[in-house]
Amino acid sequence: MDDFRAWDAALGGVTGRNPLEWDGYDDVLATARGRSGADESVVTGTGMVRIVPGGPGIPVAVISSVFDFVGGSMGLASGERVVRAFDRARHERLPVLVIARTGGARMQEGMLSLVQMARTADAARRHAAAGLLQLAYLRSPTTGGVYASFASLADVLWAEPEAFVAFAGPRVVEVVTGEAPPDHSHRAEGALAAGLVDAVLTADTAREALALLLAATRAPARRAMPEAPAPVALAPDDRGRDAWALVEGVRAPMRSSGREWLARVVPSRVELRGDRAGGTDDVVVAGIGTTAAGTPTAFLALDRHAGDGRPRPPGYRTARRVLALAARLDLPVVTFVDTPGADPAEGSDHGGLAGEIARTLAAITAHPAPTVSVVVGEGGSGGALAFAATDRLYLFDDAVFSVLAPEGAAAILERDPARAPDLASRLRLTAWDMVDLGIADGIVAGDESGDAVRAIVEHALATANPGDGRARFDEATRTWLRST
Repeated sequence: MDDFRAWDAALGGVTGRNPLEWDGYDDVLATARGRSGADESVVTGTGMVRIVPGGPGIPVAVISSVFDFVGGSMGLASGERVVRAFDRARHERLPVLVIARTGGARMQEGMLSLVQMARTADAARRHAAAGLLQLAYLRSPTTGGVYASFASLADVLWAEPEAFVAFAGPRVVEVVTGEAPPDHSHRAEGALAAGLVDAVLTADTAREALALLLAATRAPARRAMPEAPAPVALAPDDRGRDAWALVEGVRAPMRSSGREWLARVVPSRVELRGDRAGGTDDVVVAGIGTTAAGTPTAFLALDRHAGDGRPRPPGYRTARRVLALAARLDLPVVTFVDTPGADPAEGSDHGGLAGEIARTLAAITAHPAPTVSVVVGEGGSGGALAFAATDRLYLFDDAVFSVLAPEGAAAILERDPARAPDLASRLRLTAWDMVDLGIADGIVAGDESGDAVRAIVEHALATANPGDGRARFDEATRTWLRST
């Protein structure tokens, strides 16, 4: 952070009293002021984040813990400072960066300390509702009332390596459970594995990621003229290709999947990981970045090479995290689809898979900014459609999209999965079938250079309108209805 300017007057800002008349607490506060040079456990203000060293900066509001002041604990005065900082950032239209290092609520102020959790969480909500970004960098330790209020509400959560990040500190854990937590427990790396933080980053790396993310969310969307023609030609008409051969081709282990195509089209990006509810899914790659041409966008990509390539409930929840953030920030969304379908196993089914797909479909079809999808390989059933029900939908010329994988369809209709090759063509699952049926907008040649894909995505982001996808699906349905 460069050019920091404090919003709290040095040793003269908002300070608290001794509401419980706690014996010795006044001396604790005096000692904390002397040790820390601060008059409370948080410092707030603004600083500049420079995308290029020495270049112009982006202003950011900052709420930073002062751990040397009573362990960075949150009391009356620090809670009030946090509330005022969020409200001022909202009025000045500034993103907020929280740098947390805290032991939680301050014991010596009792319930008057604890209710600051509700006040600060509500202030963070008001700031988010204004369409503004929030980030948090969790240092060691980050626990208790701060972690369980405004810090965890940030859109993006990063933690420093080996940081102790947990709801309860180790001494409280030992008292409540009867045993001390193991050394590896409650660490940033464990939170990352559980989908509770998006990344574990050093301060320098976090600064670079912060600059990239702020640039992506602050840059104005570039809009081409709506009448501009698509800048690429569609792939040659090749309706005679064998459908089963295409299915086998998209499943080739060396074929580029969604993650690789994401890197070609959105080279500057910050990935967001996990559903914030204890789950992660490596199949779903999600986050915010800028395209090669400089258009800010959120992204979702399916990586069929991650595990079995089948999204699970945490993946859909992670996708909706990004869709919700993109909606708040008025960002378009681009998706790269390649999956045999959602995971149908018992764990996923009992984990609410059907509902997660349904909610993702509802979120992507109602997104308030343009959405664009490219099926780069296999589109398998509703698990894939949840990422492809977009305003513009394109398929690679050798991609497929099916109501169900041919093996599954053969098991249902022929009672014999081995009949899948015979059934593939009858399912009309090729890219040209999708266009002929009115499901897709066009076909793109997926050459490895990525030039055609970048061009069509850029044009679609500039010219698509929210609701185009719903209208296309409605029209396709009406076309094939038989009136009576």
